[in-house]
Amino acid sequence: MVKVLLVIDMLRDFIEEGGALDCGPAARAIVPLVKELAARFRAAGDRVIFVCDAHDPDDPEFLRFPAHCVAGTPGAAIVEGLACAGDGVVYKKRFSAFYGTDLERRLEEIKPDEVHVVGVCTNICVLYTVEELANRGFKTFVYRDQVASFDQAAHRWALTQMEGVLGAELL
Repeated sequence: MVKVLLVIDMLRDFIEEGGALDCGPAARAIVPLVKELAARFRAAGDRVIFVCDAHDPDDPEFLRFPAHCVAGTPGAAIVEGLACAGDGVVYKKRFSAFYGTDLERRLEEIKPDEVHVVGVCTNICVLYTVEELANRGFKTFVYRDQVASFDQAAHRWALTQMEGVLGAELL
């Protein structure tokens, strides 16, 4: 069985206290769990792909959210302890890890039986990536204790949507 772990936006601007779009203590709490899960995937010979926001300085998203994860800035770096722990990085400029990226091609090459998802923000980039996985027919698993958001009500709603509407299995 071939598995892929997508690690979504575990970046300094989201995870570190005082980051441009700090997801709070819940996000910091998942770092060791994500690190351990990624290590288990690698030890089993499975793939780990980091998906990272990498915005232009004038990205239109900054009309809705504070400027964050601008490509090449410290805030766009993978949080300490997770860097270099995967099989590659997909850089994105939108919520979905598929929009304008080569993630679909990478998954077509790997041909995973399962795609597992962790990271932030549950109700934004995690949700819209899981939606795209569902549309492409991937058997998808989301680790409820390894996703986080700055909005707890939206976090809970997104988990319900991913399970009830998109068919993801919550672990």
